[in-house]
Amino acid sequence: MKTKVQLLREENHLTQTELAEKSGLSLRTIQRIEAGNVPKGFTLKALAKSFEVIPESLILNLQYDPEIKRAKLINFSALSSLIIPFGNIIFPSVLTYKSKEPRAKELGKSILTIQIIYTFILGTLMIISPFIQKAFSMQFPLFIVFLVVLKIVNLFIIFKNGSDLSRKSDLSIKLKYNIL
Repeated sequence: MKTKVQLLREENHLTQTELAEKSGLSLRTIQRIEAGNVPKGFTLKALAKSFEVIPESLILNLQYDPEIKRAKLINFSALSSLIIPFGNIIFPSVLTYKSKEPRAKELGKSILTIQIIYTFILGTLMIISPFIQKAFSMQFPLFIVFLVVLKIVNLFIIFKNGSDLSRKSDLSIKLKYNIL
């Protein structure tokens, strides 16, 4: 499997020698990194500057990690709730429990926990909204406000976690304890 440095070097149509000259590193250092050694410190910063990327992107080779790919699929499958009621629970749970990768399963359970709690809160607010509306003599249907606000919050959670899975291989929005 190619390293991130090798992929970027090839995308920029550079030889190892040209990258060494551009970054100010030795050819042997470039060869070691492309062989799998993780760049650190000055080397990492010099390579990042050469490719005009953030240093962390060079050491996180996540787009090729099958566990992270599976976790991203589980996360984005929660968007199905926009079309299918309870799709945010059904599809992630099927994908999580069919997953053979332990890290993907762990992340899937965290994603599923968030979606179960979100669905519980949404359902509860849908049930009590007519009573709140009647108690405060509101003319506007309150359940629409709850529905739209919570759907936007859920979309934010899904996209934020998807982004952080790509960048950091972990969820940024998760609960301290899983209920699963």
